[in-house]
Amino acid sequence: MRGGWGAQGGGWSWAGGRILAALAVLTAALLAFHSAVPDGAGRLGSLLEAFLPWLGAVVVALSAPALWRRSATAAVALLLPAAVWAYHFGGLLLPVERGAPDLVVVQHNVSDENTDPAGTARALIRAAPQLIALEELTPAALPLYASALAARYPHHAVEGTVGLWSTYPLAGVRRLDIRPHGIGEGWNRGLRSAVRTPHGEIAVYVAHLPSVRLGPHGFGSGPRDESARLLGAAVGAEPLDTVVLLGDLNGTVDDRGLAPVTSRTGPPRRGLAFSWPAAFPVSRIDQVLARSATVSDIRTLPATGSDHLPVAARIRFDSPSVSERTAHADAGPPVMPWAASCRRICRRPGVSSSSAGVRDPQRA
Repeated sequence: MRGGWGAQGGGWSWAGGRILAALAVLTAALLAFHSAVPDGAGRLGSLLEAFLPWLGAVVVALSAPALWRRSATAAVALLLPAAVWAYHFGGLLLPVERGAPDLVVVQHNVSDENTDPAGTARALIRAAPQLIALEELTPAALPLYASALAARYPHHAVEGTVGLWSTYPLAGVRRLDIRPHGIGEGWNRGLRSAVRTPHGEIAVYVAHLPSVRLGPHGFGSGPRDESARLLGAAVGAEPLDTVVLLGDLNGTVDDRGLAPVTSRTGPPRRGLAFSWPAAFPVSRIDQVLARSATVSDIRTLPATGSDHLPVAARIRFDSPSVSERTAHADAGPPVMPWAASCRRICRRPGVSSSSAGVRDPQRA
């Protein structure tokens, strides 16, 4: 019988492909239970999570020999990791949601070796964002970025090697201390600023976490993880409801080392946007995250003179605007029904608060 599921005539067979099937089940387990991979010596768990979406390529690679061998066992087993990958990452590939965003932002590590700062700035302007966050600003390049961005972005703040440019006014700008233990005091790679948008005041954080290294002792992420804990604590203590975090976090949103940050903020709903390295992007370490807001989608922009690709994101605010909350606060505390009734009684001629049985709070 040809073309059937039997072992004869070159049809699909259940007899072979057990090794392929075992590899497929292992891939599915790593996708589904990556957080169970130990992160002790060598931080293998973080290393796996840094490239977690690429386990989909393993599924594709296993599919080729499964088809060549016509192994029904392997083919069915491969459905398991394919389904788990689709559950985790398939939503990022869906069409972008319609509707105008409340805010458009651009995040870019411009590289301290960038030879064309002005050209880089012009490339970012073409995305028409309201906010631009830059990292790896050098003293020599900073005036060139500032000059190129000044006309469209009159409000800006710089702390150390990170900066924020805005079409909206900034307030309460301060340095954000995310310096890990053992690094000198000249290391300033974080800032916090309030931004007065038409939807109300929001807090914007710009951060550049320490780099990670892959060496003989494994995945070296200790300083980055410590910096992430400091950043997460700062975001958690932020008094403004809406927070937008822009930065080169040197890690993906799946990396457990960034959990102090990602547990307090939400990732983009659409888009993979691999941003590093620019020559062949394999990971998105340039992040746009938000609290009390939704990052609707994220995408990469054309390459600049940096080893990172810029990313642009659209954001929608979840909660009522700050101006609305302020208006409610200025109106005073809510009036209880009994108090309103007493006020009506007290407005009658000849009736005082004491005769109505209401205690004067000023005399309490």
